[in-house]
Amino acid sequence: MLTLNFSPFPILTTKRLLLRQLVTSDGPAVQHLRGNKEVMKYISRPLTLTLQDAESWINIVEEALAKNTGITWCICLEGNPSHHIGTIGLWCIDKENHRGEIGYMIEPALQGMGLMHEALVAIICYGFYTIKLHSMEAKIDPRNTASAKLLNKAGFVLEAYFKESYLLHDHFVDTAVYSLLTPNREEIIQIDNMNIKELSV
Repeated sequence: MLTLNFSPFPILTTKRLLLRQLVTSDGPAVQHLRGNKEVMKYISRPLTLTLQDAESWINIVEEALAKNTGITWCICLEGNPSHHIGTIGLWCIDKENHRGEIGYMIEPALQGMGLMHEALVAIICYGFYTIKLHSMEAKIDPRNTASAKLLNKAGFVLEAYFKESYLLHDHFVDTAVYSLLTPNREEIIQIDNMNIKELSV
């Protein structure tokens, strides 16, 4: 079984990004992002309509961190560490089976720039080489083709497909499960086309 300890919080950096801990002052940005109907279109969570809703979600993230059952990073552009542009995390970690479930979102205006791919590679490196996961999974709505493309680019493969497996906005929808087994560093470099040493993991 994995033994996890996320204290002190692991800050990760890439070419263009800083991944840091979420704090209460991120509340307005969280509310803006998670309150966006388009961003939340394929996510089975209620919209974050108030600042109190945002702070409650941050508290849930902090509780998982304190219990070492999950970790979520705030994504910031390098040079602007106070400006929240998205989140990414291993929000549910199965310690017994060394498997982590990944989730992510980013501001719509910054989509299509490769930023989330950069963040995802950082989390892959951290998950496999630092906390020693054996596998990662991502559960997505198969209609979310941008998310599927992101996962495929990072080496994830479609592992399972469940018909009408959960209720989303008053109708049942399918779930696609993508997974990735521990890659070697050469595979990571090939996936990202960057020097692995440039990631502080």
